Amino acid sequence: MITQPHHVPERLALLTGSAADGFLTEGLLRGEEVHSGIDLAKVVEPLPEDDARWSVESIRSLVDDAMFAFDKERTGADAWLAPRLHATLRLTRKEAADKRLWNHLALAVAPDYVVWRHLSDSSRRVAAARFQGPADRQCFSRLWWAAELFRNGPDYGPVEVACGNQDLIHTVLRNDLIDHRPTAQALVRLLKSGKVTTGREINGLSVAINAAGATLIYDVLAPDEPRDPARLRDWIEEAQTAPPVSRHVLPEGPDEDPTQEKAVTALTTYFAELFETAPVRGRKIED
Repeated sequence: MITQPHHVPERLALLTGSAADGFLTEGLLRGEEVHSGIDLAKVVEPLPEDDARWSVESIRSLVDDAMFAFDKERTGADAWLAPRLHATLRLTRKEAADKRLWNHLALAVAPDYVVWRHLSDSSRRVAAARFQGPADRQCFSRLWWAAELFRNGPDYGPVEVACGNQDLIHTVLRNDLIDHRPTAQALVRLLKSGKVTTGREINGLSVAINAAGATLIYDVLAPDEPRDPARLRDWIEEAQTAPPVSRHVLPEGPDEDPTQEKAVTALTTYFAELFETAPVRGRKIED
């Protein structure tokens, strides 16, 4: 298994896809060798020096602790790391949509974590998309976006539940409906209750939700109040002086109002009813 590069940058930067391609070697994807980091540092675009958010030290420390704590159950690292990565790397959604940031984090800062987390036992190879890929596949962007979409205001508790189920991340992060906060919280409640558990069940429910959404506007059934952008800006600004996140208790996210309880309850009930006739492969629906 590889270690971190000899040269780890002190600050995050932007790494284009074309520049990243040259460092996605077969040796790296097989977890056998890693670049030194020196040549990669020559092809990045720096981020503003006066923004403390781009410091690498706190992120590097988080991934080191995750590898130590979850070495015997590596998928379990997702639920632990997602909220802490989100609270450490305080981004706007526009910033988080820039793939160049995630390319740099995966290839320059923590390629050893990507290999540790995603090296396949069957193929003995990491998919290149874990380093440089879409938001629902890239090693770090998938965790950040899961935390952003499943947090309930400042509460990261639902993120732990969501990220504890790999099928939910893979299936739902590609679904536009998940940006509707009551929908995200309703899905978490169905998981917590044990109503929906397996990958087949999650896939079937997702199909049913999408189909119903074509004829039913969920904002009518479960309205969601607009977020106050000032609170997010304040939270991001506080990153300049924020201490490292706790390893033992969940951090707090932006001080935004949580999703309305009435809306979450309404959708949880509705989705549970949808699930009764959802197209779950292998399940027989009684007439």
